[in-house]
Amino acid sequence: MKQVFQDARSAEITVAEVPSPKLLPGCVLVRTAASLVSAGTERASSEFASKNLLQKARMRPDLVREVVSKISRDGLLATVSAVRSRLDQPAALGYSSAGTVVAVGEGVAGLDPGDRVACAGSGHAVHAELACIPRMLVARIPSAKVSFDEAAFTTVGAVALHGVRNADIKLGEVVAVIGLGLLGQLTVQILKAAGCVVLGMDISKERVDLALRLGADAASTSSSGFQDLCLQQSAGHGADSILITAQTASNDPVNLAGAVARNRAVVVAVGTVAMDIPRRLFYDKELDFRVSRSYGPGRYDAAYEQKGIDYPIGYVRWTETRNMEAFLKLAADRKLDLLSLITHRFPIARARSAYDLITGRTHESFLGVLITYPDFVVETPSVQLAKQNEAAANPASICLGLLGAGNFAVSTLLPAIKRVGGVEIIAANAANGSHARHAAEKFGFSSCTTHEQEILDNPSINTVVIATRHHLHARQVIAALKAGKHVFCEKPLCLNEAELEQIVAVLSDRSGGDEAGKSHASASRLLMVGFNRRFAPMAARMKSFLQEVSEPLAIHYRVNAGFLAADHWLNDPQQGGGRILGEVCHFVDFLCFLTNSSPVEVETRSLPNPGRYSNDNIVCSLRFANGSQGTISYLANGDKSFSKERIEVFGGGTVAVLEDLRRLELIRGGKQRVLRSLLRQDKGHAGEWEAFVAAIRTGAQSPIPLREVVTTTLATFALEESRSAGKPVVIRELRRNVDALDTPEASGFDQAS
Repeated sequence: MKQVFQDARSAEITVAEVPSPKLLPGCVLVRTAASLVSAGTERASSEFASKNLLQKARMRPDLVREVVSKISRDGLLATVSAVRSRLDQPAALGYSSAGTVVAVGEGVAGLDPGDRVACAGSGHAVHAELACIPRMLVARIPSAKVSFDEAAFTTVGAVALHGVRNADIKLGEVVAVIGLGLLGQLTVQILKAAGCVVLGMDISKERVDLALRLGADAASTSSSGFQDLCLQQSAGHGADSILITAQTASNDPVNLAGAVARNRAVVVAVGTVAMDIPRRLFYDKELDFRVSRSYGPGRYDAAYEQKGIDYPIGYVRWTETRNMEAFLKLAADRKLDLLSLITHRFPIARARSAYDLITGRTHESFLGVLITYPDFVVETPSVQLAKQNEAAANPASICLGLLGAGNFAVSTLLPAIKRVGGVEIIAANAANGSHARHAAEKFGFSSCTTHEQEILDNPSINTVVIATRHHLHARQVIAALKAGKHVFCEKPLCLNEAELEQIVAVLSDRSGGDEAGKSHASASRLLMVGFNRRFAPMAARMKSFLQEVSEPLAIHYRVNAGFLAADHWLNDPQQGGGRILGEVCHFVDFLCFLTNSSPVEVETRSLPNPGRYSNDNIVCSLRFANGSQGTISYLANGDKSFSKERIEVFGGGTVAVLEDLRRLELIRGGKQRVLRSLLRQDKGHAGEWEAFVAAIRTGAQSPIPLREVVTTTLATFALEESRSAGKPVVIRELRRNVDALDTPEASGFDQAS
């Protein structure tokens, strides 16, 4: 299918062939008929992308500060690589569309294939022939009288409607609208439908004339004339409410709003304008200044938009979905003239012309700009980019398929794999077709797909990399092993003990049933988990230095992890499992690596939560079978500009301190040695792949013995249980059926637990 993208470096618009999106639970798959190009939001995005790095830095000093902090922590080269990776990711454009439902995902109620719908949401209602849309961002078109072209205005219409609601406008009030672009024209019509006296202002006479045709009671192209209109229409009092729907970096609209307002009026910023409030003017009139956020309650709330958890209508009457439905009802009742707002239509193949128009390259006036789509679209779950080789005859060859093409895979994992070399890149998979295509093009995959089964069934692929969200890991690991593939799974391996035991059963060839043959094949395959820190060069030097210590170690691992919003997917118990399962597992593995022993008892204590954090300020204590003791202080309440990780090890008259995997102090017998890596922080991602590739080629066992992976995973589960229960947890109590993993591959690791 075709989709519109923008290059983050050059602002170039392209129309690319990408795999059709995968239908996700809680979503509907929509065949797009029309989508609206936003002259405000999308033009601003295009203009920002077209600026050079210095200009972008001046506009976003917050991002500059993040880059400077990252350089101090991770090194110049690592930071440059990360910035380049972000800039390489093309942006999917669009957020307001209409079309026909072609499939309904699990858990969706109230919609059926064939329904005509309006769709919303950046990253969802994109300019593409097919789109996967969360249920709460979809509204059924109530009447055949509303065309797809008209319904494509629904998202922007909901923005206008929410702005009107924020002003708390009453029947018969005098309302001023400053800015008569698309958002302003919709606002004018909604206000007239609400029975208001509507006054408009714009510097464009063409737009003023259009507003008058669409129902404005009066309008002006000058500030002084507009002030006169507001006084005339309000018996000299001034406007009751002022809606600023302009798009400008100037503060003039806010100043004008204060000038035309009556005492104690409401001013609402709906468009993107400067908001330097002139205190004297707003104080003298005791004006109420409000900011209208997007299309209504529910916007930016992951529980609402992604999980479909609605707000009770008795408490939140007008959510973003209900605003969309109300706008469509106004259109169906012919209270809105939307067709008069359309100035241009472009087929998707010519989408670039639409952006030439809104960015002023064609020097042509415009208002409503639509992208149109063919009536019939064939789903294309995969796209071939290059000729794919047949399965390698040599079983030691590494022929790779990727599941998950998110930021970590693209910015960290795949570059490490490419640096190692000797791996044939076959196919990339992601639920989002644009992500799959980007990863495939950037790293040289032969094809990209949104159907993971194509990776598992491909005989040319013998190694699967899993970099999806955490809740998918266990299922995908089991499926890949049963398909006879080597598996590299980014941490964590799984989110609960039941999943862990299922994985162990497959690796132990105990699945039985019709899958017995396949599971037997899986027994000869390697499972590797992405505990990369033990493969970092500085970590290896530290471990080598500590080998001479024959007594138990005392280790403190401090992690300045940084704040993560409560609604981030990692904090979702179902998707991410929380930061203990999703991230602390890294540091548990590293302690096991340094002590060469397994934890037998753990305890987690949390800092009191003032409501900002998500159980991610914790101090973990681990007691090891060989007598070593470890603590992990994992903290979200620090300053991210400070170093992220510091490991201190004491034992046998020896001290070793590793800071951010870049600076290593080794102290023994009164002598100190300091090793530094100045330009790049090496966290071991390339090292773990070198070890994994070597194991596949030589037929050796996994670089991290399976028993260590299981022990680390169980210890992490125990840490989460201890945090919840408020008491220590003995690992032995969680072992049950996994004790059978005392295999020869566990050699060198303490098995006393």
